[in-house]
Amino acid sequence: MTKFVTQDKKNGEERKESAPEPIKKVSIVISKGSLEEVYPGLIMANGARMEGIEATIFFTFFGLDAIINKRMDKLKVATVGNPAMHIPTMIGSLPGMSAFATKKMKNEMEKLDIPPVREFIEMIHDTGAEIYACKATVDMFHIDESDFCEQVDSIITVGEFYEKSAGAEIIFT
Repeated sequence: MTKFVTQDKKNGEERKESAPEPIKKVSIVISKGSLEEVYPGLIMANGARMEGIEATIFFTFFGLDAIINKRMDKLKVATVGNPAMHIPTMIGSLPGMSAFATKKMKNEMEKLDIPPVREFIEMIHDTGAEIYACKATVDMFHIDESDFCEQVDSIITVGEFYEKSAGAEIIFT
């Protein structure tokens, strides 16, 4: 831990303080499969790698949709039961609302140069991030290993995830 000295402006006294240790490793859990639930974890993993921080992403439950080849390009914005949409549930449930919100969000992300999910996962993996699928969920949903995109390093148990996360900050999105 780095020590540094500061001077108290009120009484002129010197104080020794410790700077917090920098984060060296993060493990991010992505458990939901809607577009607005997957991107925060991917953005955080990408940001970690850009800062030289080790990153592990663990996909579980509906978050697996983000790494399943047939589903990852079709993620949608959830317009029903999403209070952050600021629209009544009845309106959100109208046909076409999810497609409209998804198109709008994708257009805004494109303006910010945020890549589509498949490309983003490829980029993050290419920087050295590890990507895992939850074995219990894979078994429960009867998903085959061949269903996943090639960036998935392995299907692991929660116990194995904890082993890989030793010393990491665990972030649940």
